[in-house]
Parts: sequence; structure tokens; C-alpha cells
Amino acid sequence: MRTSLRRIAVPVAAALALSACQSVSTTQVRGYMPSEDAISQITPGSSQEQVMVVLGTPTTTATVAGEVYYYISQTEKRTMRFMKPTVTDRRVVAVYFDKERRVERVANYGLQDGVVFDFISRKTPTTGTERSLVGQLLGLINF
Repeated sequence: MRTSLRRIAVPVAAALALSACQSVSTTQVRGYMPSEDAISQITPGSSQEQVMVVLGTPTTTATVAGEVYYYISQTEKRTMRFMKPTVTDRRVVAVYFDKERRVERVANYGLQDGVVFDFISRKTPTTGTERSLVGQLLGLINF
């Protein structure tokens, strides 16, 4: 009885393990990207109100050295459920305004234009040197 149970249990367990690891490719698009036709309607000299009507609300804005509207979109692909997704496409359309709030220029940036970096680092920088456990214990003794 035990041998027949093992003959059934082992293949069933293997099938369950393989089904959990099956390749499921998912693609997720985040953010908002206006169409190419809408972007082409924005010309130098257009007002901020016209940009908002044609392109919609920007993802974010900046007010350093004039005002800028940013429209940001990112596409991520995950090949396996347990794997970290990889960024396959990133687009940023930046609409730069002058002091009179008129369009100065429109820039279109892609994944190749940027550098990927971590905004939130999980490492706290420390000063000094790291000591071993023995060194820390000896440091507690005053000579």
C-alpha cells in the first residue's frame, strides 16, 4: 500500500511544483502618454491652457528655471511570476514654458536617454570602519 501511494504522490507533487513555476509573461503599462498626434499639435508659443486641453493633466510638473510639464509612461515585462519585472520602455514628454507661460519647446525622451537609479536606497551609509565581533568586544575593555 505504501509503495503505491508513493508512486502516485511523487508525480503529483512534481506536477504541482512545475505548475507553480510555469512561465506567465505579463506586461504592465504605467502612467499616461499622449498620442503622437496630440504632441504634434503643441507648437512653440502655445499657452499652458492649450497644452492642458490638448495633452491633458501632466504626470508631474517642475518649477525650476521656468515651468515644465512632464508626461511619463513606463512599460514593464515579467517573464515568470516570481521574477522581478524589467523595464522594456520608458517615455517622458517634457513641455518647457518660458516666463510668459508659453511653450518654449517640447522634448521627447526615451529609455536610452536616462540612467536608471534607485531613489530610495535601503542602505544607510556609515562612517568609520567595520570591526569584527572580537574587535567590538575588545573595544569595550578599557586598558
